[in-house]
Amino acid sequence: MTSQSVDTPTQYASFGARLWASILDGILFFLISFPLLMMIYGKDYWIDERSVYGFADILINWVFPFVAIMLFWVKKQATPGKMAVSARIVCARTGGRPTVQQFVIRYVGYIVSAIPLLLGYFWMLWDDRNQTWHDKMSGTVVVRDSH
Repeated sequence: MTSQSVDTPTQYASFGARLWASILDGILFFLISFPLLMMIYGKDYWIDERSVYGFADILINWVFPFVAIMLFWVKKQATPGKMAVSARIVCARTGGRPTVQQFVIRYVGYIVSAIPLLLGYFWMLWDDRNQTWHDKMSGTVVVRDSH
């Protein structure tokens, strides 16, 4: 048999791998944000009924995650959690690196995926390419990283 270049089928990241990646990212975010919020606001932050506690709260819980995730996606095509499970985000059409616009749409799409009882996240269980709603909105897929 001769050696031939064979196109291997794309291995889409499983629900379990993506869930584990999200858990790892959540833990990492908590390890960074919890001490900062405690230093700035103290323990009252955790028992107060206000939805926004102050300017630092907005920076730590909204701006920092957006900037950090965008930087990881643009530089590595993955968050630390996705890297830990050997997964990365690619353009669904080309299989290459997504554009910054696709990444921004994907991030905003997290909200759309979450609103109806997380249905947009669970959608991947029925999708042929394991795409969530935010993947579909942004034209991306999450694949097993072969590197």
